[in-house]
Amino acid sequence: MTDLSAGSDGPVLIHALDGFLTAGGASRLAAQALLSGRGEVLHSFEVDELYDYRARRPLITFRADHYQDYDTPRLDVVLEHDAEGTPYLVLAGPEPDFRWEAFAAELIEVVEDLDVSLTLGLGAVPMGVPHTRPPMITAHGTEPELVDRTNLWAAEVRVPSSAQSLLEYRMAQQGLPAAGYVVHVPHYLAQVDYPPAAIALLEAVTDRLGLVVDLEDLRAAQGPALAEIEEQIAAQDGEELLSGLEAQYDSFSRGAAQSLLAEENAIPSGEELADQFEQFLARQRKDDQD
Repeated sequence: MTDLSAGSDGPVLIHALDGFLTAGGASRLAAQALLSGRGEVLHSFEVDELYDYRARRPLITFRADHYQDYDTPRLDVVLEHDAEGTPYLVLAGPEPDFRWEAFAAELIEVVEDLDVSLTLGLGAVPMGVPHTRPPMITAHGTEPELVDRTNLWAAEVRVPSSAQSLLEYRMAQQGLPAAGYVVHVPHYLAQVDYPPAAIALLEAVTDRLGLVVDLEDLRAAQGPALAEIEEQIAAQDGEELLSGLEAQYDSFSRGAAQSLLAEENAIPSGEELADQFEQFLARQRKDDQD
């Protein structure tokens, strides 16, 4: 029988869906670090009812004269254990394209059936922050006591929703404990894998839950990724633009600025940054495809 004991409380469910909240691939990379490949699948969602195959076509290999190695989309709740044997649950896979309400209701039923003590979401969004500063995280939760860190970002904004944000909203309505972390990724790196953001998410999780998770692969990838970014910025004369982002970040961190939204003429626009780093992004995408 599956052992879900974790002291006096039930297991924590960590969810990281690949879709809207995946800037820099951060939540996807974090989920990969939390999944051993040896975990026990406790619940599988019917992906055919949730997934838009034409919008996100799964990859398949054509070799010589036949197809093989189809990447079947999966959305599973998996039981894992950390290095010290502590159990935790992970839900990872594509963010549903359809039937969000049905997805949330089904997952809430799983949470109740497995006596989950806390549901913890991981996400990443692009923002005007520089890669030369520590990744900034915004924490959120269904109750104030579930928010375990002070947010520097305190604005009230209307943002596009996601399956994960709807899930937390519905859980709050049912009195179920849910929380999460969103890491802010440099918007000029939103379309490429950015290991520092994934590490920041995982450190927030391990600090909160006391889990022992191997981050060596991500840390090993962090140095080369940052070096490549610096090389591309230098080659494209992007230092002045980067300095503007650094000045804004530092001012905000000291409390001298109210938000990370750039004032007119204070820092480069998103379009200017996109122009400066277009060669870098194109090169990274080509490397990923290769």
